[in-house]
Amino acid sequence: MLRLSEIKLPLDHPEAALRQAIVAYLGVPEAQVGSFTVFKRSYDARKSAMQLIYIVDVEVEGEAALLKKFASDVHVVPTPDMSYHFVGQAPSTQGSRPVVVGFGPCGLFAGLILAQMGFKPIILERGKKVRERTKDTWGLWRKNVLNPESNVQFGEGGAGTFSDGKLYSQIKDPRYLGRKVLEEFVKAGAPEEIIYVNKPHIGTFRLVSMIEKMRASIEALGGEIRFEHKVTDVLIEDGPAGRQMRGLVLANGEQILSDHVVMALGHSARDTFEMLHAREVFMEAKPFSVGFRIEHPQTLIDKARLGKYAGHPLLGAADYKLVHHAGNGRSVYSFCMCPGGQVVAATSEPNRVVTNGMSQYSRAERNANAGIVVGITPADYPGSGPLAGIVLQRELESRAFVLGGGTYEAPGQLVGDFLAGRPSSRLGTVTPSYQPGVKLGDLSSALPDYAIAAMREAIPAFDKKIRGFAMNDAVLTGVETRTSSPLRITRGEDCQSLNVRGLFPAGEGAGYAGGILSAGVDGIKVAEAVARSILKLA
Repeated sequence: MLRLSEIKLPLDHPEAALRQAIVAYLGVPEAQVGSFTVFKRSYDARKSAMQLIYIVDVEVEGEAALLKKFASDVHVVPTPDMSYHFVGQAPSTQGSRPVVVGFGPCGLFAGLILAQMGFKPIILERGKKVRERTKDTWGLWRKNVLNPESNVQFGEGGAGTFSDGKLYSQIKDPRYLGRKVLEEFVKAGAPEEIIYVNKPHIGTFRLVSMIEKMRASIEALGGEIRFEHKVTDVLIEDGPAGRQMRGLVLANGEQILSDHVVMALGHSARDTFEMLHAREVFMEAKPFSVGFRIEHPQTLIDKARLGKYAGHPLLGAADYKLVHHAGNGRSVYSFCMCPGGQVVAATSEPNRVVTNGMSQYSRAERNANAGIVVGITPADYPGSGPLAGIVLQRELESRAFVLGGGTYEAPGQLVGDFLAGRPSSRLGTVTPSYQPGVKLGDLSSALPDYAIAAMREAIPAFDKKIRGFAMNDAVLTGVETRTSSPLRITRGEDCQSLNVRGLFPAGEGAGYAGGILSAGVDGIKVAEAVARSILKLA
């Protein structure tokens, strides 16, 4: 097959036009072109006439001659092998079963791949099954009651379940592992379009049923998933070859012995980070970002980004991605933009306030929201050591809890007031979506001074790119602190801890992913590393 890229057609082109464009590009009789599939579809909104841009894989007669004809054309190449190939299969006699800690996107795919290879993994999740977890999450949103073990951060599906369900990433993926992730999601009920649209997403409601189906697939293959099983300690043995993982201790006192443990922790598993640090597992502080959520009318974003094409069903709700390098040396950027969504309460610890963004597949809510965050580094953290970033996160989240009135309401401020340096006392035309509610006031004390200064410079700069971004009535809600893990549980090329053999740090909490797709890809990589270790493959 041949892969053709940069095929451009009008937004409302007839179905037959794509085939006609392929035939015209190749310059061959139509009978010579067989079936084709769309690998990627995106759009170009920079011109007055909106265009769809396709990458297609085409079956065509005389492939070798055409490759020779287009040898100097980078838009005509052989279609790469995108199929997934397992590194091996479990032996008929197996020692201790591999254990996966955490059942977010990374743990889900680590467990699935291990199960598909026949290793029958045991998966431990501190939180509840996804539907029970959803009820607990609503308990915070609707009744101001937090369950520290079952919330936006902890439970089946991980933090990505209560998000926009974004399924794209900027990671390098030469093996097309991301496609394996998407194909498994489609098997579990995701719309087939996620395979080819440029910025696929699923939304929370669809993710819930998909995760349940994937759990059933793991169990059908011999895997075992234990909910409400919190890991409180690790069993590490010192030997002549170094330190070796031997198993785990659970909150109920049970021990599970295993020489291969995948730590697929989320970025909020702070108590587990502290336990691993106490056991001298190597880790180091890493940069992350802090900021606020900003909300605008979705119609404003649609008009600014799509112009006269705003509201077109093929385009859906518009998104954005913004970056500004402030005069004080800080980078300010939009994070986890959720078109037609809502701002959600995302804390996992009592008496702290954290915000995040979420939307459904339809993206039909009236507000657009995104994190507007400022990059920080370990030099900004109080104290030193790998856990110093957690100290800062907790400090900011506790301050937000107080500023919000101590009821899990979030502190908020209108953008116009924030830029002018005055507190807000009443809302304008934008109603904030955060539940349990927003307490208006002054956000200037919610973040370090350098972050506030950088954001006050960035928002007017963003207004030059998206007209209306700095509208007076837009709402800021604080604080956004869980943008990524504040530490890295460093691993080697074999995906094992630098100083504990058999311990495989993985996913977002370990500092190796950011978002559903990259976490799923990392889960696959680590599952393969576990299989290689068990099978003693090079």
